Amino acid sequence: MDNSETIKGGCLCGATRYRATGKPYKSSYCHCLYCRGVTASPIAAWLMFEGKQVEMIKGNLQKYASSPGVLRGFCPVCGTPLWWEGTWDNMDIQMVTTCSLDDPELYPPDRHAFCHNRLSWFDVDDDLPRYQHASPKGVIQ
Repeated sequence: MDNSETIKGGCLCGATRYRATGKPYKSSYCHCLYCRGVTASPIAAWLMFEGKQVEMIKGNLQKYASSPGVLRGFCPVCGTPLWWEGTWDNMDIQMVTTCSLDDPELYPPDRHAFCHNRLSWFDVDDDLPRYQHASPKGVIQ
């Protein structure tokens, strides 16, 4: 996908849809307490975009301020977690949950972040880099 291409995704019930234009710069598994809490699972997978690359094209998100300066969005009808927005490394960031993409195979996670919060009873058997906190920026090829 180059910067002119678009990916789409949305919630389980179809009431909320988004479009992302351009290439994400991270595709990460996240083990942090907040991602675990918002997804009610031991790990979350996210695609990270800079600026305003992601826009809603159907419905509206219900947003929750999970921490200072961070809004997380979910479908108000079915509750699917879809969205993260805030500032990271002095950049405006938007993230979408990888499995909310119409084609989640497009950008598999290429790293693990916030492994210091990993649950002792859960691990993914892969050879991806693991970072104790945030992972470095790295544009997906």
